[in-house]
Amino acid sequence: MTIKKRLFCSNILMIAVPAVIAALVGLLCLVLLWVTLRSGGGMRLEDEEDLTYIGRDMADQVQGFMADTPDTWTSRMGSLETMTESGALRVVVTQNGGLAYAAGEEQAVDSQLAEAADSIDEAELFLSAGNRSVYRASHTFSGGTWSLYLFGTRQAHLDSGLKVIVALAAVGLLLVVCLTILMTNRFLTRFVVRKIEEPLDLLSEGARRLGEGDLDHRIAYAGKDEFAPVCAAFNEMAARLKESVERARRDEESRKELLAGISHDLRSPLTSIRAYVEGLLEGVAQTEEAKGRYLRTIHTKAEDIDRLVSQLFLYAKLDLEGAPMELRPLRLDEFVSGFVEETAPDSRTRGLELTAERLASVTVSADPAQLRWVLSNILENSIKYKDRETGHLRITLEEDGRLTLADDGPGVPEETLPKLFDAFYRSDPARKNPAGGSGLGLAIAAKAVGAMGGTIRACHGPAGGLAIEILLPKEESGGAEDPDHQG
Repeated sequence: MTIKKRLFCSNILMIAVPAVIAALVGLLCLVLLWVTLRSGGGMRLEDEEDLTYIGRDMADQVQGFMADTPDTWTSRMGSLETMTESGALRVVVTQNGGLAYAAGEEQAVDSQLAEAADSIDEAELFLSAGNRSVYRASHTFSGGTWSLYLFGTRQAHLDSGLKVIVALAAVGLLLVVCLTILMTNRFLTRFVVRKIEEPLDLLSEGARRLGEGDLDHRIAYAGKDEFAPVCAAFNEMAARLKESVERARRDEESRKELLAGISHDLRSPLTSIRAYVEGLLEGVAQTEEAKGRYLRTIHTKAEDIDRLVSQLFLYAKLDLEGAPMELRPLRLDEFVSGFVEETAPDSRTRGLELTAERLASVTVSADPAQLRWVLSNILENSIKYKDRETGHLRITLEEDGRLTLADDGPGVPEETLPKLFDAFYRSDPARKNPAGGSGLGLAIAAKAVGAMGGTIRACHGPAGGLAIEILLPKEESGGAEDPDHQG
């Protein structure tokens, strides 16, 4: 259940539960009050008017009963007994001075009230003593006279009792409602807060673990509420942070290797230049032929330094995304055919046979000048590292745009394949072979291909040598420019 639904249910229950419980408790109080009234006295009187009204009604009934025979009229008086069941009313009927009928509980003051009423010669009267009252009515009939005495207790004492009961019921109802609200609030708060505390604790723990450097920590949250995307975003952030830290570490190592490589590759030709210059200054080279050989060596080493600086400058520009890329639609099969036709003769004289096979018709988006540099660099590496008198480099192009350059050289171990595109990486760990290149060629090639939106990777070739696979983004065939046009 989502937090939004929980809050909605909590608000509804916060109103509904106390209301239902209050209604139930109120109904219980009414039942108890009804039972109390029912067991505590039925009819009660407020004042003289009530007792007089009831007495007159009873007198009319007695008057009707007297019309019957004397043997049967008293049996019909039983209908008046229901009015005396509460104990607050008492009915007495006398006939010709003698007791004819009595119902109800007699109290001590009743006889005094009856004597006082008889002492007053009136057909109808009302007397009171304390909270006890009497109504007397006398009538004559053919058989003599009869008198009705209706004794009643006023409700003063009952009112106070009822007020106490009602007050206690109201206080109890109020306490129950307050307690219900408190308990409901506590339960619903736990119902909502528990669902919030758990993911918050997970997020807090995750942040703490990340802060302590545990970049592998991930939040395992199985809920399907508003916190699910937050925890997923946290895990994604942690993964990206780990990648960023790893990338920063690799970049730092690459910078250290770059500085070490620059120092090494500059020191070697500079050392040679210094040695030959000192030889010239100290007269080691006596003949003109020796002096010319020294000067040509110095010139060659200076060209090596210039070439290394140029490669460093290009690598830095590509690394900073400052090298301009003129991307355009390019028929890659025609471009490769032209490249092979142009460079094959020179490669053959240097001991490498260059061939192009199975060139599918593919149009890609690329910078022709940068792509030519990448292919030339791979070609130079195949020439430098061939281990036989005549090596072979075969170029193929698949329909998906995958361009593969595979040679039959010595290849490289499996674990070193991913490192070939690192700056200054060479298979010679001691870096003692200056003829092996600067170690920047494939690094620059990777930067250039990446800048064109493609990918490059190294793998083992079918002939046992090294294969370089390049995949450039494809374009529609229409609008591809002449591959020989370099702008």
